[in-house]
Amino acid sequence: MKRYTVNKFIAGLANFTSTALSPILMPTYGALLVLWSSVLCVLPYGTRVAVLLVCMGITCIVPLIFLSVLRHFKLVKDLHVEEREQRFIPYLFTMVCYLAAAYYLYYCHSPRWFTMFMVGSAFTVLIMALINLKWKISAHMAGIGGLVALVYQLLVQDLSAFDLFWLLSFVIILAGGLGSARLVLKRHDLAQVLAGVVVGFACVSLTMRLLG
Repeated sequence: MKRYTVNKFIAGLANFTSTALSPILMPTYGALLVLWSSVLCVLPYGTRVAVLLVCMGITCIVPLIFLSVLRHFKLVKDLHVEEREQRFIPYLFTMVCYLAAAYYLYYCHSPRWFTMFMVGSAFTVLIMALINLKWKISAHMAGIGGLVALVYQLLVQDLSAFDLFWLLSFVIILAGGLGSARLVLKRHDLAQVLAGVVVGFACVSLTMRLLG
């Protein structure tokens, strides 16, 4: 009985972690970090909130509505889209949303590196969509990998408003916890988890570094 309770608690914690760190939330978390921990934190509070809400609307709310429509027409089983064969269309739509967010940031005269974070996120989704045609890769880990890359680039490019070493350490720990959660829930194997974080980190890092 005690072992069952422990296992149930671990599974519940893994589900909570997977939900809180869902890939669809990562661009919003990224925008939040940029607007409150980078040199952009000097912008008026209202401006930062407005940019954050628009980014969340484009990269989170719109894709969720699209997924709900797909589920209504039984084109996907659920909003998590666990089935590899059902992921291609949602991935492509999400990529378009990320590019739309990048255009919005460009239109608002945001720093190029901020815009390139969204472009890098779109690039990540494109790579995942192509890989997913043959092999299931972890979208959760790709998302958190991109977030790690963002904080790392803010740190090494001296774009932060304060020392982000501890924040970077915290995000890396979150990535480890999320990877463990995906393994506990048996959503992916170790190779899929590692591949996801590598793809996310590489795409965002290279885009921000080379084009930002």
